[in-house]
Amino acid sequence: MPVEGPSEAEVVERARKGDHEAFRILVERYQDRVHGLALRILRDPERARDAVQEGFLKAYAGLDRFEGRSGFYTWLYRLVFNQCIDMKRRDRSGRHVEWDDEIPHDVAPGADAASLPAGTELADPARAYHHTQLRLALAAAIESLPEDARRTLVLREVDGLSYQEIAKALAIPKGTVMSRLHYARRRVRETLIATGAVEAIPDVETAGDGV
Repeated sequence: MPVEGPSEAEVVERARKGDHEAFRILVERYQDRVHGLALRILRDPERARDAVQEGFLKAYAGLDRFEGRSGFYTWLYRLVFNQCIDMKRRDRSGRHVEWDDEIPHDVAPGADAASLPAGTELADPARAYHHTQLRLALAAAIESLPEDARRTLVLREVDGLSYQEIAKALAIPKGTVMSRLHYARRRVRETLIATGAVEAIPDVETAGDGV
């Protein structure tokens, strides 16, 4: 559906020249869309609003550096996206490793300790030790990935973004997202097997991929 009113390029140019009303138009035009993104990532309406507000503030402060090689909305999308990811990372900063709900679905099927839901008590000390070691091995395997592959894997498996959302956030084709995920999952599997953290497992992709 076409956007009514002046074009994005026109409004952005007016905002770059200090027209506050023009920037307000940009806020009204895009705030609902980026709020939807923030809500999907943060799953908290108040924090999502904070992320959107911070994204718009960064956009306003950086208008003089906006080169227009991509659309304003694409640029804003990335600003809000990065703000959300930063907020999630700060949430996890006090933890050493917390992968119970973040383990890629296809990394270690059959590893019974890893499949336990978060918060399950392990009465058997040996089993508890194995569970902890597996989590540490998984975290180390993911950290050993190249930056591009690691970031893409985390966005998919931890943050739950769709292929399209990852592609838009990283400014890469959907096919590149798919190939990075395939590579990252294979590398993590191979690392876990090589270190003895898990036994050899089938090469299967996460159910529901491609969305």
